[in-house]
Order: sequence, then structure tokens, then C-alpha cells
Amino acid sequence: MSDNQRIAQEVIQAIGGKDNIASFAHCATRLRIMVKDKEQIDQKKVENIDKVKGAFFNSGQYQIIFGTGTVNRIFEEVERLGIEGTSKDEVKSQGKKEGNAFQRAVRTFGDVFVPIIPVLVATGLFMGLRGLLTQNEILAWFGATPEDISPNFLLFTQILTDTAFAFLPALVAWSAFRVFGGSPVLGIVLGLMLVNPALPNAYAVADGSAQPLHMFGFIPVVGYQGSVLPAFFVGLIGAKFEKMLRRRVPEALDLILTPFITLTVMITLGLFAIGPVFHSLEEWVLHGTTAVLDLPFGIAGIIIGFFHQIIVVTGVHHIFNFLEIQLLEKTGFNPFNAIITCAMAAQGAACLAVGLKTKNTKLKALALPSSLSAFLGITEPAIFGVNLRYMKPFVMGLIGGAVGGFIASLFHLQGTGMAVTVIPGTLLYLNSQLPLYIVANVTAMAVAFALTWFFGYTDQPVVEASSVSDSSGKSAPSDVQTLGAVPGNDTSRPKLKRLEIASPVNGTIVALEQVPDPAFSEKHMGEGFAIEPSEGKVYAPFDGVVAHIMDKSKHAVILEHATGVQLLVHVGINTVGLKGKGFVAHVKSGDSVLEGQLLIEFDSDIIQSAGLPQITPVLIPNGNEMISSVRAISSGHVKANGKKVVEVEFTEPQ
Repeated sequence: MSDNQRIAQEVIQAIGGKDNIASFAHCATRLRIMVKDKEQIDQKKVENIDKVKGAFFNSGQYQIIFGTGTVNRIFEEVERLGIEGTSKDEVKSQGKKEGNAFQRAVRTFGDVFVPIIPVLVATGLFMGLRGLLTQNEILAWFGATPEDISPNFLLFTQILTDTAFAFLPALVAWSAFRVFGGSPVLGIVLGLMLVNPALPNAYAVADGSAQPLHMFGFIPVVGYQGSVLPAFFVGLIGAKFEKMLRRRVPEALDLILTPFITLTVMITLGLFAIGPVFHSLEEWVLHGTTAVLDLPFGIAGIIIGFFHQIIVVTGVHHIFNFLEIQLLEKTGFNPFNAIITCAMAAQGAACLAVGLKTKNTKLKALALPSSLSAFLGITEPAIFGVNLRYMKPFVMGLIGGAVGGFIASLFHLQGTGMAVTVIPGTLLYLNSQLPLYIVANVTAMAVAFALTWFFGYTDQPVVEASSVSDSSGKSAPSDVQTLGAVPGNDTSRPKLKRLEIASPVNGTIVALEQVPDPAFSEKHMGEGFAIEPSEGKVYAPFDGVVAHIMDKSKHAVILEHATGVQLLVHVGINTVGLKGKGFVAHVKSGDSVLEGQLLIEFDSDIIQSAGLPQITPVLIPNGNEMISSVRAISSGHVKANGKKVVEVEFTEPQ
């Protein structure tokens, strides 16, 4: 059995078997699976499978990151096991109701534009190559000048670079009809009608060499060459209108009447209503975008370079496709590309620093290929597989992206296309910009790498405790270490001891200051850390007693160690208002518990649907005079009862 066959079998087992799979597909980097029951997924098993670089729920799908190339092979092996793959569109349609209204809208917007991006990528590369071949310096190598270039050759290159944007409305309307359930061929025809040569050319009207038509004496009508929003809404409304007609037109007349009525009504609306309104809106969006990009002193690069990869994590970054298409269509250049390229390169460099610094063999095997993937323009393996798990590398990557974006913005770098970045993105800067493009990206990488290496990652955040005995000869609990007497020669003074505690929840550690509740973030209730749970379960991190559990809401529990040290676990923020909905308590106040015992189960979906954060503070409560100090790690992906994350020093009388 090959490695990929074994991995495919382990994936199926870890997500609950074949019967738990509603549908599955894959994209460039990950398997996208719709499952019937989320509870059957064993997150730990999935994350420990070879070649898995991360796994999480997003947009209603369970997504397992394998990286480019690998995911195709794993997908094929899953299909060989008798599970029929479905298209990405089918998987998306099952998850389209997930997320809030804005996320759903952006996801749909992205579904329309993503299929036409390859054509725009090719067009951008053609533009870059034409710019390279027509440079005076390049021509001089062959003893030629721009006047020596054949007009027919220039015409040929113009066909390569201008066609996609000249007929962009046809591409957009086709894709919109496809996404919204209409007949794509009607979308193509409607889009072509919007750019019919019989209409005044939009570019000619813009430069004053042509005048718009005035229908009814007051409605200006022009062609919509290069426009996006008019074609998008013609496609959206047209697809809905066509579907409505098909339900009402008799089957015998459907072939004749439905296309005829759809085209007649929609081109009328497109030219006289939808077109003028949304073309004006498109102009406002473009002006707003260029205003941000034109901010002085590199401010735009700092803002976009820092926040872009955060937006990628949220999954709504496809909205930028529309902005990039607008920039290319109107100006011929794309300043957005250079900035986001620096953001992506910085995440790759932060991941590379982790891979080179860690002594963990599996993490090294995950981080190094993931960093290469980021340098080729796909950052998901680096972000979800490495950087976000440890958090600090992700933040260092954001800082590096801001620095690189600052340089790109300061020097007004502008790509000739879109959708290719970092190393492949050099093809969009094959002109005098190439040296500065390299400088911006290398600087972003250097900053992110250095910050991660020196401040952003360590293999051992907290030293593990060992079993010791105190000076009285009595054996201390295995997780308690005696550090010696408090300074001074009075042996009657209390000794200082240390208790090290593991996380009670699986997930990602974040600093307590990031909790969106001042009672916790300002440490009014105690010192400790918070955790973004990856599993809806709370376990006992040590042997002890349940000092208190909220009987009705079941959202919080206080455990007490044999030494008297207490630990508070508070699931979510303001979750007391759920009155126990979504929570199941497996213990009650006064119960003795063992390390690893399940205390509470909670439903993350119910918490999130109520609009509440599920971030979980874990504290050593204030008010215990025996506590001398509390230290906790502030980042990293941890497992319940794994490595120690909190160190408590306390005094105990002899």
C-alpha cells in the first residue's frame, strides 16, 4: 500500500467513515468535505495524519490542507476507495447557507469571478512580456529600436493583451448566469450585447473621440467595455428572471419564448437602467480604491500589507478580485498586486523561520514545504498549518507584510496583471520595476524571518516539571516542584513551590489581553491565558476536586489541586446568557476528578450563532494569598493535557 493510499484511508476513518461524507471535492491546496455529523470528526487524528498541514471548518466545509500537488493525489486515492467526488460548486452549494450575510455575499461574488481569473492571469503575463520585449534596453541587445518592431507584431500582441478586457462583460455575465442557475449561453450573448460595436465605444467616449447615444432624449447609452458591475447584475437578475420564466412558460413554448423574453427584457434593463446605475457605482468604487492606494508616504502599503492575510483567514478576500479587475481595466496596471505579494512573502518567511529553528521533525517537515508553497503564491498551508498554530509567527508575518507593502507603495510598484504573486509574480514586473519588486519582497521576508527567529517562536515555551520531594522528606505531588526557601535564613519561613499545569482545552493559545471582556483582559479575575477552542470539550488538567461548577449555565468550572491552587475555566464570553443551551456538564460540585477526565462539553455552533465569542479564559483566580506568581505562554497550538502552559509559584508553610 502506498503512502497516499494509507493517508486516504486514515482521512476517511478520522472524519467518521464513508457514511459521514455528504460530498467532497478539492481545490489547489485542500480537500473540501461536507460531513453529515461534525461530532464524528476526530480532530486530533486528522492533524496527526502524515502530510496534513492543517484542518478546520470554513464556509460550512471541513477543509484539510495538503498543499499543491499532494491534494490531487490524495483526492484520487479517496475516489479509488469508492467515494464519488463532487465538483467544488456542488460542495459550495451545500455550504452556501453557512456564515453571516456578508460572508455569503462575498463568497458568491468570488464564485463568479474565480473562474475567469485564469484568463486574466494569462492576459497579465502577455502584458508583462510585451512590456519586456518593447523596452529600449532589451531591443538594444539585438541592435534594434522601437521603430524596428513590426506593426503586425504589435497588432498581434495587442490581440493577446486587449481581448479579455474588451469582452470582459461577456465573461462576467456568463459566469454569473452559471452561478445563479441560468443558461450560461444567454449570459454570453447578453454580455456581448453590452459591448456590441454598434454602441459608442466606452474608451472612445472617455477620451472624447465619440459621443454617447441619448435614448428618449435623456438616457446616455454607451458600450460597457471593461465594466464589471453592470455585467454582474445583468447576469444575476437575468438568471433569476430566466428561471422564473421557465416555471411559467408552457414546455412546448419554452425553447422559443424563454430565451426571447429573457434577452429582450435584460438587454433593455442592461442598457437603460442596470448599466447606467451600476457603471456609476463602479466609478465611485474605483475612485475610492485609487484614493486609498494613492495615500502618501506609503500609508496604503502599510495598511493593506498588514491586514491582507488576516482577511485571507476570514475567507472573504475574493472581494479584492473585483477591485484588481477594475484597476487593470481602467489603468492597465495593478498596484494592489505588489502590496499583497509582500504580505504573502512575509508569511512564507515566518513559516521558513519556524521550519529552520524547530527541532521537531514533523513540524520541520510541515513548515519547510509550506514556506515554499507561500513563495509560489499559496499561503494557506503556511498560515493554517504553522503560523496560526503558534500565533506569533503569523503576527511577525503581518509586520513583515506591512514593511514590504510600505516599500511597494512608496515606490508606486504596479503589476501588469493579477492572481500571480511572489516568485511567479516577477513576470508582471518585467520592466524597470523588477529590481524594486525584488527589494520590497526580500525586505518583507527578511523582517518577518528575523522577528520570528528572535521573538516569534520557541520549541519550549515552559520547562516541564519533574517529580521531587520537599525538604521534609515527604513526597510532593508529581506536578509540584519545591524551589527552596524564600530568601532569608529563617528556616521557619514558608518554602516556595511550583505547580505546572497543562491546557484543559484543545485549541490555540492567545494572550489574556486579547479577550473581548475587560474583566478578563484587564486581569480583574486573575492571571492566566485564553484559548480559541478547536474542540467543544473541557478536560481536567490535573487530579483534584470540582470546587464549583455553574449548575444552570454549565459554562464555567473551578478545579482545586491538592496543594490548594485553584483553576477557573470559563467557556466563551457572556455565555451565561445561554442558560445552559449547548452545554453538558459531566461533573458536579464536590466531585473528585482525575487528570484527563471530561468535565464539560459545549456546542461551538450554538455559541457562535448567538453572536458570542467562544474564546475561553483559563485563570488562576485572584484572592488566594498563597499564590506568589503566575506565568503563562501567550501563543501556540496546544492539546489538552499536553505540554505545560501555566506555571504557578506558591508558598506553603512548613
